[in-house]
Amino acid sequence: MLSHGKNSQVSYFVKKGCLRLFYINEEGKDVTRYIAFENQFATELVSFITNEPAQETIQVIENSELLYITHDDFRHLMTVVPKWKDFYSIYLEKAYVNNAKRLISFTTLDASERYKQLFKINPNIVKRLPNKIVASYINISHETLSRIKSKN
Repeated sequence: MLSHGKNSQVSYFVKKGCLRLFYINEEGKDVTRYIAFENQFATELVSFITNEPAQETIQVIENSELLYITHDDFRHLMTVVPKWKDFYSIYLEKAYVNNAKRLISFTTLDASERYKQLFKINPNIVKRLPNKIVASYINISHETLSRIKSKN
């Protein structure tokens, strides 16, 4: 859908299926930053806002039905539909809060607690996605996730 280094001037809405945003870190490790299921938006937000090359890749994980809007159309909607600007503000706030909480959990919770928290907050990730992606999302190794799941 979107490769690292390409410009992202499209925002996707997931009608059905799942999208994943990830990057490869300096150690060559796949790091999942965001997962979008039904009725959620997904875009490489930094590239979408700045028109700079994307630092992340957007990947389709399941058979999906997607809608999309271009950056120009998105901005146009904000000028002609005042509620669209409100929606965007709320979307950005929620994205910030979710990312901040996730990053904090990486240093304040152990691997087992992160897995339990993820299952509580977003069980779809655990139920629908391969362990490799789940582990990447909560910043633990695939092997650690396997040990945690075998104990539960």
